[in-house]
Amino acid sequence: MVFKKMLSALGVGGPSVDTVLTNPNTRPGLTLEGQVNLLGGDAQANIEQVVLGLVTRVEIEGGDTEYAGIMEFHRMVVSGPLQLAPKQQLAIPFQLPVPWETPITDVYGQRLRGMTMGLRTELAVARAVDKSDLDQVNVHPLPVHERILEAFQRLGFRFKHADLERGRIHGVQQTLPFYQEIEFFAAPQYAQTVTEVELTFVTSRDGVDVILECDKRGGFLSAGHDAFGRYRVPHTDADRVDWAQVVDGWLRETTSRYGSLRAQGFGVPHARGRGHGMGGMVAGAALGVAGGMIAGEMIEDAFEGDFGADFGGFEE
Repeated sequence: MVFKKMLSALGVGGPSVDTVLTNPNTRPGLTLEGQVNLLGGDAQANIEQVVLGLVTRVEIEGGDTEYAGIMEFHRMVVSGPLQLAPKQQLAIPFQLPVPWETPITDVYGQRLRGMTMGLRTELAVARAVDKSDLDQVNVHPLPVHERILEAFQRLGFRFKHADLERGRIHGVQQTLPFYQEIEFFAAPQYAQTVTEVELTFVTSRDGVDVILECDKRGGFLSAGHDAFGRYRVPHTDADRVDWAQVVDGWLRETTSRYGSLRAQGFGVPHARGRGHGMGGMVAGAALGVAGGMIAGEMIEDAFEGDFGADFGGFEE
């Protein structure tokens, strides 16, 4: 009996959890639907709560070093305390709202190189090891995101990489403790001016803040530097404008008005270094409960394994 209690405390013979998504594909501002399936173990179990959380990999700077960590950025309790009889099967349906600022992971059905996203299910069992499950989630762009990404492609930009940087962008209303950078190699017609462009979307119910960071080339008597631009776009404009023309205008304006950006509160441009996106625009963000780093080999293994498929372009 004592040995069985020890095994139970270690999670052996205890309840199990498996979450099934109706559809793993979603968009910012929509929902993820599915059900959490619980299966009782060898003895009655007292479940304290069942919690769902969206998790992703975020680049984090600490002094002169940079590392990637797994961060939970959205969390919802789907069940409070309950008792699960031995071998009892219980299904808990759920609808999880997806935050508007959730980063994009897939474009045209292809995973953006560098992006990962998962739905973690946590089963907290009284006096036992917590159980968990992790399912891949695919976040597709909203129409206005898609039109802008298409415009970059039409203008000749080539996708390079995408990642998430911890921090906040100065002057932008932001709810999550990180922002996404989608990096492009410069198109030929801009190559004399810039080497790369980083695109960031900060999305809300009403529209999108579009932030551009252009790596400007140095001249004969001048060093290279970064130029920043910020533009606000309503969702209703998605199918109303020529986005290639709009994006071209943004890029030309951003790279030509470098001298006036300080007055707009964008901060002082900096020497380039991997992971330093946005430069002075970004202020460090203290992480709350929903923005904490998650420890656990299971999650890291999942992100490195099944979630690791990357694609290099937007082609359909």
